[in-house]
Amino acid sequence: MPTIDTLLHQRHERTLVLSLHQPARRNALSAAIKHDLHQALLDARDDPGLDAIVLRGEGGTFCSGGDLTAMQLADRAEGVERMRANAELIRLMLEFPKPILAAVEGWAAGAGLSLALACDSLIAADDARFKAGFGRVGLIGDLGLLHTLPARVGVAAARQIVLYNEPLGVDEAHRIGLVDRIVPAGTTLGAALERCRTLRSHAPLALAATKQLLARGVTALLEEECQRQADLFLSSDHAEGKRAFHDKREPRFQGR
Repeated sequence: MPTIDTLLHQRHERTLVLSLHQPARRNALSAAIKHDLHQALLDARDDPGLDAIVLRGEGGTFCSGGDLTAMQLADRAEGVERMRANAELIRLMLEFPKPILAAVEGWAAGAGLSLALACDSLIAADDARFKAGFGRVGLIGDLGLLHTLPARVGVAAARQIVLYNEPLGVDEAHRIGLVDRIVPAGTTLGAALERCRTLRSHAPLALAATKQLLARGVTALLEEECQRQADLFLSSDHAEGKRAFHDKREPRFQGR
């Protein structure tokens, strides 16, 4: 399969490995990466030679979060349009008829955490770390995070993760159910591929139906996410959060 600048494609038997490929920016989730990932999944969905996907990041980081440099919007309508594109990607992942496994090395932060949690299984390196981070830039957790995170760890634990923005080590992440398996650093891809081989013993139609049923309710949440996040994109607090991030200082939010 072709190699796209932001996304590497590699086949391993009947599994497609998709690697986020902006290592110099720690695989920040740009519009280009999201577009290419969406297209790659559409292609893989209809490929009879594939029965599973592994999603990973190049350069020792899964994904450091959203691309703040690209969060410049002309108006609310542009924000809604951008969020609906995100929603289409996440809905595709959650309802995808084939299993998607995340192989996480290093950080999965912000939108990177959301992306990992949209996968069916999360294999993490023993040095992996997780963080929500959205509140630090004046936003809510998006890309389905407010659906997938409580579904994994429960509402109480999810509330602590999204409200306090404290880094979560891999052992604690595994204890609360955010991570499914811990493996030595550098071996997540191999472990994920092995899990994909295990899934081949299951009937594909049943797997697809199971995923679709488990995703029930996400469409309404994603639409609400679109509307709320579009408002927050234009808030003064979001502008201050971005300035503080680039200046490497504490933000001074004013609630407007």
